[in-house]
Amino acid sequence: MRVIAKSTLEAFWKEHGDSEQSLRSWYREASKAGWKTPAEVKEQYRTASILKKSRIVFNIAGNKYRLLVEVLYPIGVIYVKFIGTHKHYNAIIAEDYNGNPIQSH
Repeated sequence: MRVIAKSTLEAFWKEHGDSEQSLRSWYREASKAGWKTPAEVKEQYRTASILKKSRIVFNIAGNKYRLLVEVLYPIGVIYVKFIGTHKHYNAIIAEDYNGNPIQSH
């Protein structure tokens, strides 16, 4: 799958070094994935939360951070919507968040 935008992840891990290994691993695995359904994501990431509107939340760095993505299964694209702490994640409405990819810290 094509992940848009890796630069958002890189910017985040530069400020939060403890997230780098987990984000790099997630990026590598997601890029190689061929997910066609949310169930296939759950098979690979059992702790992922499947939301409405093709949104998925992944726990990063031992559940210290949250990564929100939108997956367009038919065309194989994953959009990074948000990466941040639980506190910042709780401040957004994940299913309705339509802004540009952001990082929040």
